[in-house]
Amino acid sequence: MLDVRRLQVLRAVVTSGSVTAAATHLGYTPSAVSQQIAALERQTGVRLLERIGRGVRPTAAGRLLTEHAGIIGRSIADAETALAELRAGRTGLLTVRYFATAGAALIPPALARFRQQHPDVRVELKLIDPDDPLPEVAQGHADLAILVRTGPPVRDGVHLVHLLDDPYLAVLPRHHRLAAKEAVDLADLAAEPWVSSEPAGPCREVVLAACAAAGFHPRTAVECDDYPTAQGFVAAGLGVSVIPRTALDSRHPEVAVREIRNPRPVRRIHAAVRETSLEQPALRALLTALRGAACGRD
Repeated sequence: MLDVRRLQVLRAVVTSGSVTAAATHLGYTPSAVSQQIAALERQTGVRLLERIGRGVRPTAAGRLLTEHAGIIGRSIADAETALAELRAGRTGLLTVRYFATAGAALIPPALARFRQQHPDVRVELKLIDPDDPLPEVAQGHADLAILVRTGPPVRDGVHLVHLLDDPYLAVLPRHHRLAAKEAVDLADLAAEPWVSSEPAGPCREVVLAACAAAGFHPRTAVECDDYPTAQGFVAAGLGVSVIPRTALDSRHPEVAVREIRNPRPVRRIHAAVRETSLEQPALRALLTALRGAACGRD
């Protein structure tokens, strides 16, 4: 493989017309320049320069390599510029994994704010609900993931940033007896048929843990795994449900929504990033935008 440094020395000699002028330009001694040219000629097996008076001129092989050295030099300069842009957070690609309600509630306003400041950074979004996105972050397949965390500590090298505490609210048929209350105790729902709105995973674990603390296990009458469908079943009088506040921006007209207490189920939404990725200015800016969007939900 040709030595890039030697190619640039050859180019300096050819463009300046002499070893001495090239040495002055590069900050080398003439002897060091001559040694580099000799080493390149040994590597290529051809003569690259010939003497003309007090100067030198390239052979056909020397002209060929000088042209390519110029291309390489421009490519290196372009690479250095691109790297500086990336380090400054002005360019690059961020891959984000998210679950559905976080996508609707947090990501659109955060991304709009982020793009105002970083218009040339591409953000690739992928819905990964109901799978756990943490392995994708840990393995380097994603730069950031939005998740609900209830289990054991996260993997080494992964950092969690708390974004939002998202309380669950009781969703009742509009004329239900409990709809007359401003808030309901979770135990008030113990005898009711439930419309399950959560697939298996950390969100359901939050609800079941709160029910256990209230002394019961919900009796599920209808299984579904999305919040709008659950509201439809509740509106039809087939049961009650509990749904996170962020998922209730659009409410069915035939349901009543009430606060829950004693205890109040709360899912804690985090952003997960690799600790090494926090060095990226663009990623830090996206985290700031997500925290801003979360504050707007409080």
